[in-house]
Amino acid sequence: MSDIVLSCEGLVKRFGGITATNNVTLNLRRGARHALIGPNGAGKTTLINLLTGVLDATEGRITLEGKDISKLAPHERVRLGMVRTFQINQLFASMTPLETLALVVSQHRGLGTKWWPSLGKDAAVAARAEELLAQFHLSEVADQRTEHLAYGKRRLLEIAIALACEPRVLLLDEPVAGVPAGEREELLQTVAALPADVSVLLIEHDMDLVFSFADRMTVLVNGTVLTEGTPDEIANNPEVKAVYLGHGEEAGAAPPPEGHQAASGGSAAGLPASSGANLHG
Repeated sequence: MSDIVLSCEGLVKRFGGITATNNVTLNLRRGARHALIGPNGAGKTTLINLLTGVLDATEGRITLEGKDISKLAPHERVRLGMVRTFQINQLFASMTPLETLALVVSQHRGLGTKWWPSLGKDAAVAARAEELLAQFHLSEVADQRTEHLAYGKRRLLEIAIALACEPRVLLLDEPVAGVPAGEREELLQTVAALPADVSVLLIEHDMDLVFSFADRMTVLVNGTVLTEGTPDEIANNPEVKAVYLGHGEEAGAAPPPEGHQAASGGSAAGLPASSGANLHG
């Protein structure tokens, strides 16, 4: 079996005359903890949208476990084992975490709209929902309406929903974005404890999380892969330092295009000293 679970080759996305993703090639290894980083406007979320089928690529090819999925719809990619979370959570406000997870588990197991009877009658659905609630520290709020949950708990619920789909590849798009400092530690610990058999591609501006989580990192600048390597290699790379210190011209990078969302949460201004390198010297 190939060690590469998700791959994109020569991926290009153009919006009119703007090239948002420029000939990107990236390989996610089985069981990897891979981070995708870059300054604002680098094209990170665009790349995730291409991988998950939210956007159609202008050029290039995407494969999941050797199968070409370039033309598949997002729900078909989910069925094959690729699941994502979003920068802004997309939850049913009036439902509880227990109801939400029972719905997702039931749908994933082919029970369709019979999720509510299944919650009461299908022991396997109930057991899996309870297991996810415990794993993501949601048991105490299992019966609260989602709209009343603390923001950190909502982020945990979103990741729990993703795991309920039993992914082989999980794409996390800024999981700690907007989470208050007092709620971050629980979320960070949960992300660190994700199942080892799930390959994770993480987008995050919080460099402390990135360097504590990732075993491999890809740096994206203006839609183009600047470099890839281990956390130590990235932390000591002079081109990466230049980009994160705001001297993009020195690394061959132009200013980010207008209209891109600013970073939320964490710091995109510099890499963390905790990575073991003199990143600002």
